[in-house]
Parts: sequence; structure tokens; C-alpha cells
Amino acid sequence: MIGEASFYGLYLPWIMVLALGALLALWAVRRLLAATGAYRWVWHPALFDMALYLLLLYALSRATSCFQ
Repeated sequence: MIGEASFYGLYLPWIMVLALGALLALWAVRRLLAATGAYRWVWHPALFDMALYLLLLYALSRATSCFQ
């Protein structure tokens, strides 16, 4: 996972770009789970959200590892 992305001359670590993508995906998944009422079955929503974020970040990093 070594690499960088250039945005108008600003070099960012690739993991930062993936973290932003995972954050946007988490926002969408949280809205979906809240709309369906799935949070009623979650014991600790903050821990659930953190675990979900880490799973999304891992999935994005595995999905984009073939492009580097």
C-alpha cells in the first residue's frame, strides 16, 4: 500500500484517499441502516460504526490493490 495520489500538485498518501472513500461509503451505509431500522438491533452503535468503517476501508484497500 505504498503510493500517492496527486491532486493539483498536492501529494496525498493513497491510504488517505481510501479513508475518504470509506468515510463516504460509511455515510451511505449508515443512512441505509437507519432507514431500515437495523440500528435497533445494534448493542453499541459507535463501536458498530467504527467496525463498519474499518471493514469498508479494508475492502477498498483490497479492491484497489491490483491497480498499484
